[in-house]
Amino acid sequence: MSNPLWTCQAVLAATGGKLSGDGETAFGSVAIDSRTLEPDALFVAIKGERLDGHAFVDQALSGGAAGAIVSQADAAVPGKGSMIRVADTLAALNALGRAARARTGAKVVAVTGSVGKTSTKEALRLAFEQAGRTHASRKSFNNQWGVPLSLANMAQETQFGVFEVGMNHAGEIEVLVDLIRPDIAIVTTVEPVHLEFFSSVEAIAEAKAEIFIGLVQGGTAILNRDSAYFELLRDRAKQHGAGAILDFGFHEEAFARLLDAELGAEGSMVEAMVGGQKLSYRVGAPGRHQVLNSLTVLAACHAAEIDVAKAASALAGHQAQKGRGARFIVGEGEQRVAVIDESYNANPASMRAAFEAMAQTPRGEFPRRVAVIGDMLELGDDGPALHRDLAAAVDGAGVDIVFACGPLMAGLFDALPGNRQGGYAPSSSELAEMVVDAVTPGDVVMIKGSLGSRMEPIVEALRQSLTRRISS
Repeated sequence: MSNPLWTCQAVLAATGGKLSGDGETAFGSVAIDSRTLEPDALFVAIKGERLDGHAFVDQALSGGAAGAIVSQADAAVPGKGSMIRVADTLAALNALGRAARARTGAKVVAVTGSVGKTSTKEALRLAFEQAGRTHASRKSFNNQWGVPLSLANMAQETQFGVFEVGMNHAGEIEVLVDLIRPDIAIVTTVEPVHLEFFSSVEAIAEAKAEIFIGLVQGGTAILNRDSAYFELLRDRAKQHGAGAILDFGFHEEAFARLLDAELGAEGSMVEAMVGGQKLSYRVGAPGRHQVLNSLTVLAACHAAEIDVAKAASALAGHQAQKGRGARFIVGEGEQRVAVIDESYNANPASMRAAFEAMAQTPRGEFPRRVAVIGDMLELGDDGPALHRDLAAAVDGAGVDIVFACGPLMAGLFDALPGNRQGGYAPSSSELAEMVVDAVTPGDVVMIKGSLGSRMEPIVEALRQSLTRRISS
């Protein structure tokens, strides 16, 4: 391996581990999942709530891993590969992430917020790639395992690093951002999510503000000027040493200000003013929320001293991700059905954004709008009311028929007029057959719910059913 991500000696230095096996081994990547690792990976055996990675060390080595980080207490030494023994494998992964951050001269960005983290992270990656070597978190690797893993896979030669930071409880962001040490810290917005674990939305804002604790001295904070918590976040950023605060949104004084947007089913044309520079550009992913994400990205590009106009041009290639608005069409001509996959997660803000984006699909192409929605979880005592409040979004999007599942969505479903009630079931597995039977050519179907509501199987059931209908 000519240019390894890690040498065995570098891993030992970072983790303080003890080696058994070949000390000259080189590693091309770091992994914690034995099913998806690349050849010559370093496998870190993490002990989680459900599974213990030590049970999969042999499988990882047989699958091509060059070595593993294992616990001194729990792991038997397999017969091959370089074994690095440590007291705590998660602490060792954190140490690798910290060392990766320390050895690179990359400009590093951290993104948090109640909605839009992954989409913004992906748009940042796209914009930065046109300016230099860029490393970004995969998927939604934003928790206590995903963040250090993403850092550990960042090469020393990286010029731009983009990391997503999530949380369910106060104190979680502070731990993660201490590893990332961002030059630029972004809070996309603050909304009523995870209310089960917080006393108020203001408490959520305070938790999001933890991202500024890890900001390098004199770094840049990027904030939503239209948020009710803008001033709180601005004050916390200043308290933690932010050297610059760039804001975005509709506000006439925003650094990155939206002037106009022509929304479409497959993207939007945008006019914006960024730092006094007027820009016209296309965002490839549909939805007003993606337009606002683009302002965040361009503000970050300015902070990173990247050509903002070139970055704006790159956003034409931004696409909605699987489970986060990805759209596919099955069939041709009048037999077509459009499916919008929003199945990964949901909260009141993202649900409204999904309805609005769905409404951009022209009725001339897809006459009937079908919403398939599951419970939004972790909303605490406010959950029932927040679900019922979605009725206005259903009306505003011109949804023709609604299929719903889960005890919380039952409240919304019951509040709808009878001609909009397509079907209700306690669970997504029971709802799937109703949806498959009801969808007809000319429909646009949006499927969304919290991860725990398990809406993705409905997406796949509908895809398979529609494909069979066409081929039969």
